[in-house]
Amino acid sequence: MTNLTVQQATNYLRQYGAIRHDVRQLVHASRQTAKKYKVKALDIFFFMIENRKVNGLFLFEYGFNNRQGREVKATFTNYYENNISYFDLDDEGNNIIV
Repeated sequence: MTNLTVQQATNYLRQYGAIRHDVRQLVHASRQTAKKYKVKALDIFFFMIENRKVNGLFLFEYGFNNRQGREVKATFTNYYENNISYFDLDDEGNNIIV
């Protein structure tokens, strides 16, 4: 996966079984968090799903999330849970006005 779109995220998450989260909100939260920390949205997505490293951010110490890692997760969660916006994402992950 090279770009983070709703369809690609859905296909990726299906490998884990039934999808229990709103994929559009996952993509939106990944993009907003990435914008705040000036990294790639795909890296944030994989950090949240699989706890992978993010290029440009120091998120781990001794195998655990350090302060910045916890901050990134809290920021992502804030965007995910409080997705109050006049914009939404279409199936390709493009912003559309609701």
